[in-house]
Amino acid sequence: MYANLSLGALGLSADFPTAVELAARHGFAGVDPDVGYLAGLGDRAAIAEAAAAVAERGLRLGVAGLPVDLTAPAGEFTAQLAGLPDTLAVLSAAGVTSVGTWVRPMHDDLTYRRNWVLHVSRISLVAGVLADAGVRLGLEYVGPKTFWSTERFPFVHSLAEVRELIADTGAGNVGVILDSFHWFTAAETTADVAALADADIVSVDLNDAPEDRALDQQLDLDRRLPGTTGVIDLAGFVAGVRAAGYTGPVKVEPFMASLAEQPVDDVLADVSRRLHAAID
Repeated sequence: MYANLSLGALGLSADFPTAVELAARHGFAGVDPDVGYLAGLGDRAAIAEAAAAVAERGLRLGVAGLPVDLTAPAGEFTAQLAGLPDTLAVLSAAGVTSVGTWVRPMHDDLTYRRNWVLHVSRISLVAGVLADAGVRLGLEYVGPKTFWSTERFPFVHSLAEVRELIADTGAGNVGVILDSFHWFTAAETTADVAALADADIVSVDLNDAPEDRALDQQLDLDRRLPGTTGVIDLAGFVAGVRAAGYTGPVKVEPFMASLAEQPVDDVLADVSRRLHAAID
């Protein structure tokens, strides 16, 4: 596994060349691709040249966002799916092989079973388009009870459930996005993660949690930088990821607005140090 920089996940922003420079300067081994920037370069050769420049800095390209909303109204979903090959052409030219999205863990109208059928159908369609381009799809489950209990029908919010969902699609190019915060709020164990294989995991996020809330009171959008409070057993989580043989990107996504108020180099030096301390 390797330390990956995702400025957006940190609530920071910069153009892609700047992000690459920052990643290299602060000892990251990867950086998330900026699909909009790459698409704006115009043609496949220019995109490939930009990706080569990233590699020359000793960096890998991480995971792109899936530009398809799995829960969108039918017409919107169909239109987004039809536009997906255009995004994949950009990713292919850059050598990016993974995209990710999250599974919304509740619904006001659809029962668990009806929502399951909808997700299996739509994930299967998306996965088929991605497979044709040699791209994997990562699905992130969302663990906090304060989130999945806010609508009438709770949905997938644990590792076991998302693995069953993936299995029902029958797609061989769909895996899990693991986040230590969701792992913690779903009350999961090191063994749960260790039971996975590298092929089951598309991406990993490391976060800590506030120490002034009970497990079922944790809020999805209020986290801490890894190793800040010790509320989450990051050593146990990482041990499970390592036992699974995972080789991909690891990033930080703390949803802390305060990070954008600090000098960017200070923030990234701290994040890099925390990531390397956890995974090296």
